[in-house]
Amino acid sequence: MNRRTAREKAFQALFQINNGDIEADLAIQHVVDEPVHDAFLNQLVHGVTDNQQQLDEWIAGHLVNWSFNRLPKVEKTALRMAAYEMKFNEDVPSQVAINEAVELAKTFGEEESGKFVNGVLSKMMK
Repeated sequence: MNRRTAREKAFQALFQINNGDIEADLAIQHVVDEPVHDAFLNQLVHGVTDNQQQLDEWIAGHLVNWSFNRLPKVEKTALRMAAYEMKFNEDVPSQVAINEAVELAKTFGEEESGKFVNGVLSKMMK
């Protein structure tokens, strides 16, 4: 599985985790077509869930006129994934993490989701 597909599957798994009481491994199983072990997919899902409080605090510190709890779920999920990659994954340049998060927000969110995610993550990169 390429990294773009792994990010999309990780996004879907994290969205399930955030919307219900489901374990990370079960959420991953729900979003892949067949039993597959993708290290990058697992790293993203478990990395975000294991570091969620720290990521949420970092994101919240860069929001303007928004409280973290009011963020739509799509944007929150995309921001968490990108923040995790920016902070903990040295193999991925921050700009790549931002671009991928913007694309996920555009795909799964509202019309302005990509712009919002880009704005927050750009502030976080500085």
